[in-house]
Amino acid sequence: MAEQIGFIGLGIMGKPMALNLRRAGFPLVVHSRSRGPVEELVAAGATDGGSPKAVAQHSDIVITMLPDSPQVREVVLGANGVIEAARHGLTFVDMSTISPLVTREVATALAERGVESLDAPVSGGQKGAIDATLSIMVGGPRAVFDRTLPVLQAMGKNIVHIGDDPGAGQIAKACNQIIVANTIMAVAEALTLARKAGVNAAKVREALLGGFAQSRILEAHGQRMLDRNFAPGFRVRLHQKDLGIALAAGKAHGVPLFATALVHEAMLALAAQGHADLDHSALARLVESLAGLDA
Repeated sequence: MAEQIGFIGLGIMGKPMALNLRRAGFPLVVHSRSRGPVEELVAAGATDGGSPKAVAQHSDIVITMLPDSPQVREVVLGANGVIEAARHGLTFVDMSTISPLVTREVATALAERGVESLDAPVSGGQKGAIDATLSIMVGGPRAVFDRTLPVLQAMGKNIVHIGDDPGAGQIAKACNQIIVANTIMAVAEALTLARKAGVNAAKVREALLGGFAQSRILEAHGQRMLDRNFAPGFRVRLHQKDLGIALAAGKAHGVPLFATALVHEAMLALAAQGHADLDHSALARLVESLAGLDA
């Protein structure tokens, strides 16, 4: 019999991830602050848990997919939280992108109650969540990873055990977000330069895709920039938050993150212009506006 999975957080990423678990045949109990996604999962065969504590009471593995560190801390350690139903044999998997320090705090608190934990942040955006092709970066004991792998495989394709220490997955995700953010900025600057110089930006992108500058971001987000399609796949405000986590990790470990700090400031500026809920490829709008181009 398949293990009972609890899933908390049915947002832009969590809802399709939970739906993929149902499609894979896992019994599922869910909870989210918004009723709409809960009702959609119930229609797909899941059970409405009603609270984080109740989800944990009826699950073998509890997965969280939440916006930030405070929400994870509240859902797990707060009143009526997961920890109130903690018991030996329960496994906790946080797939949110949060501070590695909070990851360790939560894992330590749960371990005192006999709960084993993994941090398993993801990359791939909404499309990867829908298509079950997410890249999943996992920190925590190898034995727990091996036992949980079939569940993760229902949501992702590139699943890597980063290390045994709590927070190892979160450090990997911070590294991912650094590369993604800086590459988006590079593509935005390149295509804006082409436009300002009177050169066909679409042709520039086509040429670059055949050379050493080729990347998934140039392919996907470069096309978004050309199409002016900034409907959120991954929102500016969330990537801004993730870069804040990366910068804090850099400070904690004595690593200067020059370019990351610059792009973080650019995302803050874009959010201040009222674009926090656009896709992160909307960095192009900021560069274009500074270059004197119409958005």
